[in-house]
Amino acid sequence: MAKKILRLKNKIGRKARGYSKEKKYFVLQFGDMNFYEFLISIGLTPKKSKTIKEVAVPDEFFRDFLRGCFDGDGSLGTFWHPESQFPQVRLRIASASPAFLIWILGVVKRLFMIKGGHIHTLKNKSVQMLSFGKADSTRILQLMYYEKSLPALSRKRKIAMKLLRGE
Repeated sequence: MAKKILRLKNKIGRKARGYSKEKKYFVLQFGDMNFYEFLISIGLTPKKSKTIKEVAVPDEFFRDFLRGCFDGDGSLGTFWHPESQFPQVRLRIASASPAFLIWILGVVKRLFMIKGGHIHTLKNKSVQMLSFGKADSTRILQLMYYEKSLPALSRKRKIAMKLLRGE
């Protein structure tokens, strides 16, 4: 989808992660110095996983930016609340950069008018998780998927739409 949106004709390749030799991740690589310098100017850096902090995203595009973060590093699921026995929705975004998650949480609270959200470190990992409870997750999903035709990972959009319909 990114290839189509950016109108690129580049080949989509495959890549392995970490120490694995299995190339199961897709990669779209392109070189445009002007675009590269723009990305650097707004806060993206090479090998950004641990170094990314704030990104200069105008407020009117933040929900689209957040949807992209969710598509790349987010998860959405339900679990049964141990006391009430009602299903609970939980939206989460993972990052190796706590500063990035702190920034996202602050912007989400300011723009989406939510009160919750918390960041915790996963056991035995260098990854932090930003998590939202049921009401906040629902509000965020409604704002991220404000139109059906928006670019989004179809697998995650289907789950989000199902949860928003109460299924």
